Amino acid sequence: MSQLTEILDPRFRRLVNSNARLDLLHTGCRWAEGPAYFPAGRYLVWSDIPNDRMLRFDETTETVGVFRSPAGYSNGNTVDRQGRLVTCEHGNRRVTRTEHDGTITVLADRYEGKRLNSPNDVVVRSDGTIYFTDPAYGIDSDYEGHKADSEIGACHVYRIDPRSGAVTIAANDFVRPNGLAFSADERTLYIADTGATHVADGPRHIRTFAVSEEGGLSGGEVFATCTAGLFDGFRLDEDGRLWTSAGDGVHCYHPDGTLIGKVRVPEVVANVVFGGPKRNRLYICATTSLYAVLTCVNGVKTF
Repeated sequence: MSQLTEILDPRFRRLVNSNARLDLLHTGCRWAEGPAYFPAGRYLVWSDIPNDRMLRFDETTETVGVFRSPAGYSNGNTVDRQGRLVTCEHGNRRVTRTEHDGTITVLADRYEGKRLNSPNDVVVRSDGTIYFTDPAYGIDSDYEGHKADSEIGACHVYRIDPRSGAVTIAANDFVRPNGLAFSADERTLYIADTGATHVADGPRHIRTFAVSEEGGLSGGEVFATCTAGLFDGFRLDEDGRLWTSAGDGVHCYHPDGTLIGKVRVPEVVANVVFGGPKRNRLYICATTSLYAVLTCVNGVKTF
């Protein structure tokens, strides 16, 4: 066992090289979140929510600059199949897409005429269907958005139809839905519930949902329960292992739900994404900093 990794199951031993190092790429954030990797430009965009800005890391020069400020207290980000940035904005209580020319398109800001709470994380299926979570963290206080009452009165997972743009509820039995990610074949959607932040003995787990061809969700069985803090954002590798944020680093789960190992990080981790030309560099947003570690696995191809 190296200083970087904690091996809990032999299956984790070959996933991170024993000589690998944790690279500190940037620090000075208040709550780093929502990393999204752009392969065409070899850069990463992420959110610094309380500072109301988005930052950009250039992989070729290892320099960091401001991508957007103010940024609507952005949280989760992803890249669609056309290479466009899709963003959850706490402050504006909406999901947006940044077009190639820099203009911003609003994809969702209301459900049945009522304002969303504060969209948190987002994924895009290969057919253009968008799923996003809508807890209330951005309206709970002015720290990560603007304090307000919930107009909907609940926290759901939503689906945006790629043809009509209609917003519908995909799952309505969450306390605080949070991070989400697809399996490689897009037949399974993993969704975290961080309800323990608001309910005593509340959920701190990730659930699995079967995704129909039409985009409906079914199932919802618990895949894993966090053993250190809370799950937040996560990604899967090509072999179906799930790499998730936690209180003491990045936890790696085998497809059978077993926690097989950890990448130790000196700050609470919020979210991760695979990047690099081979999708084998795991970028880690952790409280005040952006880290990265080179792994021996490849992330699910989403671009």
